[in-house]
Amino acid sequence: MFNILVINCGSSSLKFQVIEAESEELLAKGLCERIGIDGALTYENVKAGTGKKNTTPAIPNHKVGIQLVLDALTDPENGVIKSLDEISAIGHRVVHGGESFSAPAVIDERVIKAIEECADLAPLHNPANLVGIRACQAVMPNTPMVAVFDTAFHQTMPAKAYMYAIPREYYEKYKIRRYGFHGTSHDYVSQEAAAFLGKKREDLKIIVCHLGNGASISAVRYGKCVDTSMGLTPLEGLAMGTRSGDIDPAIIEYIANKEDITVHKVLTILQKESGVLGLSDGLSSDFRDLGKGKAEGDESAALALDSFAYRVAKYIGSYAAAMDGVDVIAFTAGVGENDPDTRAQICSYLDYLDADFDPIANNVRGKAAMISKADSKVKELVIPTNEELMIARQTFKLVY
Repeated sequence: MFNILVINCGSSSLKFQVIEAESEELLAKGLCERIGIDGALTYENVKAGTGKKNTTPAIPNHKVGIQLVLDALTDPENGVIKSLDEISAIGHRVVHGGESFSAPAVIDERVIKAIEECADLAPLHNPANLVGIRACQAVMPNTPMVAVFDTAFHQTMPAKAYMYAIPREYYEKYKIRRYGFHGTSHDYVSQEAAAFLGKKREDLKIIVCHLGNGASISAVRYGKCVDTSMGLTPLEGLAMGTRSGDIDPAIIEYIANKEDITVHKVLTILQKESGVLGLSDGLSSDFRDLGKGKAEGDESAALALDSFAYRVAKYIGSYAAAMDGVDVIAFTAGVGENDPDTRAQICSYLDYLDADFDPIANNVRGKAAMISKADSKVKELVIPTNEELMIARQTFKLVY
């Protein structure tokens, strides 16, 4: 057996899964949270089906968190492995790889240095990802580790798609360009969409709509990403749960001057108080709450949902143009997989693409399905994402 531990490390959290690479069976999963505050560990032995176990140990740092995860995995009563020797490799999610990485990489000091150099581009994420890597190295120094980058899948974009229309010196000095995020999800879903249809990804033009509290869209032409909605940071693109998405950049200075606040404060507003939360006048960033509000006649909730669907449809249209057509539109992530109403609203704009939406087939949540009619020229699909499995696959491919 080739067991892979998948680590997704945040500033105060650590998600993990153990996947048997050859069978792709999920053995265990869990979450360390409130790291550095007080601590909480959720652990589930999926293979044994024993359900979730919740504890509240002190977790002062990520190294302690990693050790708690390993202790849970090797626990005589509820563990899935007898010893750490049964962990063959560790796959780490790393948010930003800049231009240095167009594919996953076996972690060594050169890779760590490159991740550190990208910290300015992802200050909330890369340092936390590095903490997780260092913690694993301290506890399991001889276990091979792989970094899987959110940005890597989008590195096939041509310059006309990733360059901003600003003085070129800023690209040359600071590497300011479009990078894109959610790449592991876009990669996985575009592969699975093709497989669902019994076709090769290299033969299709696919638009992947990763729609959740964070949302992005990608254009995947014959297996390669040619454009994506997020930019230098995850703030660009669609309106999201709390992120504004695309706005006139002059708005930033305008608000700063009118409110007598700093640019940093305005950016915080655009990151944490905008998106559908802002459009709904503070009602919620949760699409379920907005759907309930709309059903009850709340006009701001309806506006938030209408605006979100409209912007998704506009991006789909632009990417169909960029690829000179589209064969498949795949919906994924929390909203994309579980919100039939939002999918229906988006698809109502797409008749011009000869996408023949099926409202009955659309009544599905959380599983792969075709939501267009069988004879539709453009296939509309729901494809659940699985970033952890994709990380395990890529780790296995590199180290096996």
